[in-house]
Amino acid sequence: MLKIDCAHFKGDRPCSYNKNEGIICDDCNHYIPISFKILIIKLDAIGDVLRTTSILKPLKKKFPDSYIEWCTRQNAKELFKNNFLVDEVITIEDDALLRIKAESYDMVINLDTSKISSAIAAFTDAKEKIGFVLNRMGYVEPTSTASKVWLEMSAFDQYKKANKKSNQQLMYEILELALPVEIPMIQVSDTEKEKILRKKFLTKINSKKPVIGLNVGIGTKWPSKGWPLERWEELITRLGNNEFNLLLLGGPEEVETFHKLEKKFDYVINTGLDNSLLEFAAIVDLCDLVITADTLALHIATALEKKIIALFGPTSIHEIELYGKGIKLCSSEECKCYYRKYCTEDISCMEKISVDTVIDAIESMFKK
Repeated sequence: MLKIDCAHFKGDRPCSYNKNEGIICDDCNHYIPISFKILIIKLDAIGDVLRTTSILKPLKKKFPDSYIEWCTRQNAKELFKNNFLVDEVITIEDDALLRIKAESYDMVINLDTSKISSAIAAFTDAKEKIGFVLNRMGYVEPTSTASKVWLEMSAFDQYKKANKKSNQQLMYEILELALPVEIPMIQVSDTEKEKILRKKFLTKINSKKPVIGLNVGIGTKWPSKGWPLERWEELITRLGNNEFNLLLLGGPEEVETFHKLEKKFDYVINTGLDNSLLEFAAIVDLCDLVITADTLALHIATALEKKIIALFGPTSIHEIELYGKGIKLCSSEECKCYYRKYCTEDISCMEKISVDTVIDAIESMFKK
């Protein structure tokens, strides 16, 4: 008899056990009935999606028989490859909204105050909704006292600046999960590692020297978070070519930046700008230390338990959890462009983070 309530049942194709072993439901020992279904809604940004995976282990411990479905965007889907705690990933570019309208859930978790995420949570048929929903007037509403605290932080800069808890701590409080917070989950397979080992830049790495990843990229969405190019140039000059391998990390938006740095410093190593998400993670995994602003690379390095020097300006230094693996640096002066896309000051708070401070942090990290 076909068991359509099994967690392995695909509907439009055979499950892996039938495909690989020819097993049918009557003879199958892998039958797992879906008895408690959870929908997690986290669409973007990619780094925030990755950071939110820190809830998975305690959530699964709290609900061991749960089937977890995660709704996100297509550009974040690769994060869940080989993630054994997420049963299914659905994307809004594909059929997620139709699926969610047709299905029912025991629990919906939306930890994003955006209207689109809250709207999805609102129209979902679920016994319990945790986090945020959109009401009929089009306003985002918290579902609990703990989520109200988060919503107030989103609305008032004063509250956000006063907050000393990490993003993960706030999520755990909303979900009533036990501390300490778990490390985000990303699985870099041997396939991704082998792809990187075949790339030409690997031949430039001296195996006798530590590897420092310089994440000079910041993208175009939030340029005020970036450390100025002049500071990167000064750091590279100070580090020189004798003690470390210096890997340039970035994405497609950093073509010009990479070109300028390669032209000026013949010893920096270009790791490429067209890597997939997991290929980029595999490159980060090569590093002994990663220096980065508040970007995707920071969250990947955190998930891979790398040593990190994180540079902060217009975003909250307290909301980032480094799990005892890094040093956070910021200007001694308060940022006047808090959570703004562009800086309005003559000298930005990011520019005020000195190279001397970063050099001291590097020395400290390698002494540990």
